[in-house]
Amino acid sequence: MMADDQGAADGKHSPRIVGTKAKRIEDRALLRGRGKFLDDIHIDGVLHAAFLRSQHAHARLRAVEVSAARKAPGVVAVFDAQAMRAELTDLRMPLGFPSSTLPANITPFVLSEREVCFVGEAVAMVVATDRYLAEDAVGLIQVDYDPLPAVTDCKSAFENSEPRARSDSPSNVIERVELAYGDIAAAFGPANRQFKESLFIHRGMAHPIEGRGVLARFDDTSSELTVWSSTQMSHELRQVLADLLGMEPDRVRVIAPDVGGGFGAKYLVYPEEIAVAAATRHLRRPVKWVEDRMEHFLSAIQDRDQYWDVEIAADNNGKIQGIRGRMIHDQGAYTPQGINLPYNSVSSLTGPYIVPAYQMSLFVCQTNKPAVIPVRGAGYPQAAFVMERLMDRIARELQIDRVEVRNRNLIPKEKMPYNKQLKSRAGVIAVIDSGDYAACSRKAVDAIDYAGFPSRQDQARATGRYLGLGFAHAVKPTGRGPFESAVVRVTPAGRVVIYTGAMAMGQGLATALAQLCADQLGVPLESIDVSAGDTSRVSLGLGGFASRQAILAGSAVHLASLEVRQKAIKVAQHVLEVAEQDLVLQNGRVEVLGVPSHGISLASIARKLKGSPGYALPPGVKPGLEATSLFQFDAQAFANATHACEVEVDIGTGDVRILRYIGVHDSGRLINPMIAEGQIHGGIVHGIGNSLYEKMRFDEIGQPITTTFADYLLPTATEIPNLEVLFHESPSPTNPLGVKGIGETGTIPVIACVISAVENALGPFNVRIREAPLSPIRILEMIDEGRAQ
Repeated sequence: MMADDQGAADGKHSPRIVGTKAKRIEDRALLRGRGKFLDDIHIDGVLHAAFLRSQHAHARLRAVEVSAARKAPGVVAVFDAQAMRAELTDLRMPLGFPSSTLPANITPFVLSEREVCFVGEAVAMVVATDRYLAEDAVGLIQVDYDPLPAVTDCKSAFENSEPRARSDSPSNVIERVELAYGDIAAAFGPANRQFKESLFIHRGMAHPIEGRGVLARFDDTSSELTVWSSTQMSHELRQVLADLLGMEPDRVRVIAPDVGGGFGAKYLVYPEEIAVAAATRHLRRPVKWVEDRMEHFLSAIQDRDQYWDVEIAADNNGKIQGIRGRMIHDQGAYTPQGINLPYNSVSSLTGPYIVPAYQMSLFVCQTNKPAVIPVRGAGYPQAAFVMERLMDRIARELQIDRVEVRNRNLIPKEKMPYNKQLKSRAGVIAVIDSGDYAACSRKAVDAIDYAGFPSRQDQARATGRYLGLGFAHAVKPTGRGPFESAVVRVTPAGRVVIYTGAMAMGQGLATALAQLCADQLGVPLESIDVSAGDTSRVSLGLGGFASRQAILAGSAVHLASLEVRQKAIKVAQHVLEVAEQDLVLQNGRVEVLGVPSHGISLASIARKLKGSPGYALPPGVKPGLEATSLFQFDAQAFANATHACEVEVDIGTGDVRILRYIGVHDSGRLINPMIAEGQIHGGIVHGIGNSLYEKMRFDEIGQPITTTFADYLLPTATEIPNLEVLFHESPSPTNPLGVKGIGETGTIPVIACVISAVENALGPFNVRIREAPLSPIRILEMIDEGRAQ
């Protein structure tokens, strides 16, 4: 029996809340406009920052003249790199994920001093009495640029040693990784069929509704710095601030208020956060910066730009024998966090399939574009796109049904746990813990009415309409460790508070954690308060990323709640003089089973454990009705999904309309099915954007030509069909809740699924799709190319 069944199964507290569609406790404040996002926080006397950003993709800085800006109305201070250097222990940002193989000096600067390497890189900061005056003063700063050649394509960067994206870098290739297992030579022997593909996935962005922002205040009396940031990693931000400002971490408090989405864009310590904090300490006045949307386009992290040259070998029955190839990845101008994104891509390519032999070379290259780190899916959508393109190729070449060729290669349920023979970037062998991929495939095939599709497709073509059906599988390791924290406390007023180092970013974290706690303590959800991402509430935490919240923070809350429950029962035993087996937790009380009038409230127990001078605590019980848990987790729980979609392609306009979309998901045991379904909906929409709309374009000299939502298209309600989500629960044995992560898995198969469907629709025109995203113009070009062939 799983640990969270304790009490629920034997009737020792209120009916289970875990597993129900409990209403989100976050929504009351948000729906009434009482949320507290970064820009909702107002402090008297606050100053506002604005940044001068490079207009060149690559240039030397000969001089930065700020004297005119300093004299401008309302300006309090202007910081160039020299002035900022005086405030910091290092002008260069630390590497987020330290690596012994990466070259030195690859991280960005707080403010650039000698060279700018992408359009949007910060060169100077103005602090003024309001943002308008700060922006006006930025326009008065004179910069003498010496333009340099720009590197705009990672494949060109790989093939040519000059020009270099950065003058201080000896090569544009900063890392090469080789992954291999099995007998690749035998796999590609003459007995097997072999097919090659060259594929490309273009850049995109995260674009949360709320952009980045930071507010800092320095208390001169206590010498303490408080920073509010729309971040996914409060504790890491605190440590970096302490390191670069030369302060003790205990003197730095970071608070994440309500965060209006992250999707990976905020899983990073940005130079602006350091610059604003340094300014507030220097000026002894609060300073605030909130990016506008163009700044997000120019200077927030981005995702993708990968070239894949891959080859697959299969026998005549379509069984995979081996995969080999090369991937070239665009890292951008700097590497703030290591190479986790491209490593994820090459190490996860095999997905849910049995691949006896594998060999892949990864080349990570620098270009004069913004840095690349994981956006929702963290490199796995790219891998799924490549793998599923290969599966469609095998099906077409060997004339095997697309679903059948996938089913023949899926890892069967009876082989779980399954050793993937590839290591994660942390050096841990990937072992898939549980899942039934064939069952998920059957559910998706039945839901999309695969059997009836050929008739629908033929009838549509007879009237000049082109329908297509696509399939894709995905597997995602979730719950990146090594730990997450939780404190569960019952106050003397009877409220329950949960503090965690995990991060809430709109996904319903507070509700999920409250449900786990309520199940153990027998209290209603409305009596529970959750605080996430405040470094003064909990000393350790890693934040929100890698679909980890439910597994790590959830398990930590669960274990802490169990400890509080046992402590409450022990006190109640002593007070009520009743055996433990005769006690039940319900309605915020510990009561005698069958005699609800005879009991003691959790508030009363908390008051007893608060202690009174000279009075003993109940025997065998430590002070405080609270517990702290640091749940450690080195393995990962593998979530999986099977998606199917039906599309219609207009061959006259190139428009793609998604008619139906099915997502079958296994995220282990569900804490809240409503929240889980919402997460899948969001993931699918994100993936549809990646498939058909979102493309971050640059010209040949590195100038971004996509800087507004008029150019960078996001899917809206009119482009999204009714999304049909089905769940298949395979509890994970890796954690006490049996849960798997859910936040990213919905995105991973979408590009592959939509592209497969579009290609299927355009079969009569001999269209073969090897890229994403697809624009209407590109679809028309491919139709013309196919007709010509």
